[in-house]
Amino acid sequence: MAPAEGKDGAAGGGSLPPADEDGLVYAFILDGKGGGRAIGWDGVDGWRPEAGTLWLHIDRTAAAAQRWLYDRSAIDSVMVEALLQGNRRPRVLAVGEEVMVYLRGVNLNPGADPDDMIGIALWVGQGRLISVRHRRIMAAADLREAIEHGRGPGDAGGLLVYLAERLMERMGPVIVELDDQVDALQDDVLTGGAAELRSRLGHLRREAIALRRYLAPQREVMARLPQEQVPWLTQRYRNELREVADRTARMVEDLDSARDRAAVTQDELNSRISDQMNRTMYLLTVVSAVLLPPSFLTGLFGVNLGGLPGTDTPLAFAAFLAAILGLAAFELWLLRRLKWI
Repeated sequence: MAPAEGKDGAAGGGSLPPADEDGLVYAFILDGKGGGRAIGWDGVDGWRPEAGTLWLHIDRTAAAAQRWLYDRSAIDSVMVEALLQGNRRPRVLAVGEEVMVYLRGVNLNPGADPDDMIGIALWVGQGRLISVRHRRIMAAADLREAIEHGRGPGDAGGLLVYLAERLMERMGPVIVELDDQVDALQDDVLTGGAAELRSRLGHLRREAIALRRYLAPQREVMARLPQEQVPWLTQRYRNELREVADRTARMVEDLDSARDRAAVTQDELNSRISDQMNRTMYLLTVVSAVLLPPSFLTGLFGVNLGGLPGTDTPLAFAAFLAAILGLAAFELWLLRRLKWI
């Protein structure tokens, strides 16, 4: 059996695993009928193309895996450095009859953010595919399971198509859920708390932007791959990669739509908050306008000085109170007559 994948999370990628001591995650020699035989480093070093297609899945952080890539993989050192780099945007580069592909997948590990996307670097040629990762790639785990049950691809082109399809399949539900959350927030704008809705809308917009940052260039990679003139990429595989490219393009469009609708919803929410604040300020202004003249009068008659009228008259307070109420009533009538309220 191949070495275990590690105890990291489940995803298009997952949480950070402890590095394998020897860097070998999986290694299979395919039988061309959907199955394959698991091998270790000795089997990898002894592999010959006539034995069958080799799939080698390694951890880029392990020193043993790095030494193998530099010393025994027969890949140019510049390309090895490119394979070992992390946090790269999706890209494709043809080198003779071999192709280097860097793809991204979402992180579906419980408690992790889907927009914390993980990467996998692929070196594909006639008779072998070398995949390099750091965090766990569930698409690779799916491929291993398919090979162990005799349902996997039979050659390098099939391995590439399988991994690309699985990465996009696992990304689809994340984008659908994001779109559904935006729809729900559009309905909640009328009833939800403003602070909570603004926070949720901001989070969804950031998530959509982060996903699109890597998915848009991946769309270009998927569109370019079928055009590479390499002998191991048959017409069937080219057609399947075009289907993956179309699916990726639709996902990018869905992300654009979700991002734009979240922005419109946030603008509507901000407008409602602004209208509510304006109504509140208007009400406070009207109350202040009504109370300002009575407040002036009460302040004037409240000074402790001699000579104030009515100080010796028993009905002076009642007359003063009636004058204030009459003044307030007159102000309200005037404001209504002017249609200010």
